[in-house]
Order: sequence, then structure tokens, then C-alpha cells
Amino acid sequence: MRKTYILIAALLATPLVACGQSGSESEVSEGAEAAAGDYERGPHNGRMLRDGDFAIELTVFEDGVPPEYRLYAYRDGEPVDPGTVRARVMITRLDGEKTTFEFEPQEDFLRGQGVLVEPHSFDVVVAANVGDEQHRWTFESYEGRVTISDEAARAAGIETETVGPQQVGETIEIIGRVELDPSGSAEVGAKYPGPVMSVHGNVGDRVTRGALLARVESSYSLQTYSIYAPISGVITERNTNVGDIADSDPMFVISDPSRTVATFPIFPRDIERVRPGQQVLIRGLEGQRAQGSTIRSFLPLAEVSSQAVTARAPLMNRDGFWRPGMAIRGLVSVDQRSVPMAVRTDAIQQFRDFRVVFAKIGETYEVRMLELGQEGPEWTEVISGIEPGTVYATENSYVIKADIEKSGASHDH
Repeated sequence: MRKTYILIAALLATPLVACGQSGSESEVSEGAEAAAGDYERGPHNGRMLRDGDFAIELTVFEDGVPPEYRLYAYRDGEPVDPGTVRARVMITRLDGEKTTFEFEPQEDFLRGQGVLVEPHSFDVVVAANVGDEQHRWTFESYEGRVTISDEAARAAGIETETVGPQQVGETIEIIGRVELDPSGSAEVGAKYPGPVMSVHGNVGDRVTRGALLARVESSYSLQTYSIYAPISGVITERNTNVGDIADSDPMFVISDPSRTVATFPIFPRDIERVRPGQQVLIRGLEGQRAQGSTIRSFLPLAEVSSQAVTARAPLMNRDGFWRPGMAIRGLVSVDQRSVPMAVRTDAIQQFRDFRVVFAKIGETYEVRMLELGQEGPEWTEVISGIEPGTVYATENSYVIKADIEKSGASHDH
């Protein structure tokens, strides 16, 4: 994954910019090289738009109210009576949707008539009339947006799906832990008993199949033979040193850390509802990392004191995130209902205070802040925040989030 991330970083075509950045005055662009927030700010911390001796300060006010535009007018640096100004703001979003905001004077500012819906990412046109004067400015105000070529997206393993109706399951939360898959471990011993002549591996070493681990002198033939790793993985146990007498006990244990399983004790209250074949969404106790799986089997014996039966689910671990012994929680899908709109649960990421997916339009990805309903291991119901039929990133969507965070952009007005 590290190699994949480096590749996609190198192929990114357009960097992310924050809400309220890359501005222009009188329809003249200031250039894409402007840093985040690199524009003149006014007394209310808004963007100053100047045309001669007249200026408009554009702000987004969201303190205790849904986000709304507020404008402050100035002449030669002095406030202008908002009742003498007629203003309009027009925004165009990535998908081509256009919205126009009219303004009404209120106290010392002009208040936009309408809610500025998230994400605050669009091209902006501001027009103001004062008497016979006409003023106009255009600028870009982007956030949560990045352009990735289709070639780079394929290299990073980014896949997409379309928002639409799905079956979402009722869930039960279970707590468990990560364990190494027994089929991904091997005990390595001596073929013939005898003194250990040399040792070539230690605990924590990563070895490939066929790597030399030790040399032993056979007590029968007095000839030295080599012991090789039967699988690739990490040495988790070393039970020998030079001079020891090798016998039937394991000298090494090698485990493949990418082959892990999630184990969950299922207590009597849930045993009738949790079954093999059901979907389970696995998460750490902290953080947003989530991974879907399926309950594969139950161990045949119950734990005597608690009467719990252990359920097991495969847990792919190519990047080594899941560590044996790590505590995890699972959401098991135990019932299904149809919802008109849902997204892949694995595709949902955290962005600022929102849970989002990344809509794909052309080769550009942009956040969509979601209001979510019932959450299942595979699908999560969407109440609002994205339109049906929208293409969005599913597999490896965290790569897009990582690039957004790497850019250092902020929610800025």
C-alpha cells in the first residue's frame, strides 16, 4: 500500500484547495498557486472583494444557525448603509448545479436568503449594485475536492459504485479480538536430533519461504543439514540457540501476519440470532477503520463459565493494521430491510465533523456530507447528502481522504 500511495501522490493532477480560496477580483484570477487562506480578510474575517474605492466583504455565518452568506459593504474603508446596496451571489457546484442567493439588509450587513448547503465547494460570482455603479467578482471556493486521473485511481485500487436502493441489515454489536489464523502459522523443527550448529533467525524477523533458519548436526549420520522456512512470514517464537540439542520440539514458529481472523464470544442471549454466513462489520474500539467480513464458523465447544460460543470471521490484513490481540467490535447483520438509498459501509470516511463519501465527477472526487440511517456491515442507509445515481468511491476511498489531509486544506471562508 505504501508503494501504491506514493504512485497516486505522484500522479495527482490537481491539489485540493480550501473553502474560500483561490480568489479573484473583477473576474481576474489570482492564480492556483495561492496558499490556503491567502487572500485579504476583512474586519469580520471574511474575503475582501475590491473594485476601486468600493469593497464587499463576503462571509459565511454558521454560528448557531445553518450556514448563510452575509455581506458587508465599504467605501474608502468606511461601512456603507446596506440598504443602498443590491447584491447577488451565484454558485456553481462540481456537478453543474447552480444556486443564486438574493440579499436583504439587516442591521449593518446584507443577509443571504437561503442555506448554503455543504460541501462549501463551488465557483462563485458576486454582483453588487450601488446606485448606477455595477461591480462583479468571480473566484473559486473549493474544499474536500481533488482530481485524480483514472490511471492513477486504477493504480491505487480505487473503485466506484452508484448510489441507489439496497438491503440494509439490523445489527447486533459483539466484542472480540484479532488472532492469527492457525492455517497461516507453521512450527519448524529438526528432521533428525542433534546439536544446533548455527541459528539464522530471531523473533520479529520477516522471512521468505526457503530462507535458512538453522543448521543442525545429525546425531545419526554426524552430517550437518539445513532447516529452511516452510512459509513466508514473521518469526513469532524462537526456542533454540547454538549448542542446544534439537529434538522433536519446535525450534521456531513462523506466522503470516496478513492472515488473521476475528474471534467473538457469542453469549446465550444472542446465540439464536447470530449464524454462520451472516455479514459482520469489524472495527477497532477506537478510530474509523472498518472492514466487512462474514461469520465463517463457530467453535464446537462452549466456554464453561460464560456459556459463550466463539464465532470466527476471516480478516484480511494486507497492510498489517490488525494486530493479534487487538480488541475489536463487530456489527452483525441479523435482519434485512429495503431502503431507497444506501452506500457501501466501507466507503464512509470521517471528514471534519461529518461522515462522508467521495462523489466522482469526471476525474474529480469531492466530499458529500451524509445524514445516515441504519448502518449494516455491508450497506448503510443514506437519508440525505447525496443524490441517487451519484457515482462515488468505494474500495480504497481512504486513499482520497489521505490526499486531502496531506494537502493541509481547511474549512475556510
